[in-house]
Amino acid sequence: MDTVDKSTRSKIMASVKGKNTSLEKIVFSALRKRKLYFQKHYKKAPGSPDIALPRKKIAIFIDGDFWHGYRYSVWQRKITDPFWRNKIEANIARDRKNFAKLRRKGWKVLRVWEHQIKKNREATIENIIEFLIT
Repeated sequence: MDTVDKSTRSKIMASVKGKNTSLEKIVFSALRKRKLYFQKHYKKAPGSPDIALPRKKIAIFIDGDFWHGYRYSVWQRKITDPFWRNKIEANIARDRKNFAKLRRKGWKVLRVWEHQIKKNREATIENIIEFLIT
């Protein structure tokens, strides 16, 4: 059962951003400082990667732990509302499908999780840069 009424929940959910999140801005800024140029939210590739180098066929997704189901099997039982369970499971399935499509088309795909950036920002950014330049 939700702890807030429907209109409050609607306002909260409307404020959740899908593009240019604070985590994405951190990574975008770090890449620009290193003179690495990329496409943001590249719509021509399946899943609209957050960072894309179309000529090199490189895609990077910066995903929130909750919304994209990081270690979902461990905490899925805590979600009692079927709506949220279905939402996260659909996100996981969509992500798998998009990653598979990209790989079939010859793209290299990297997923960066929210907790990786929060826990060790510099190392995560270095991993992203390494992925982009190799």
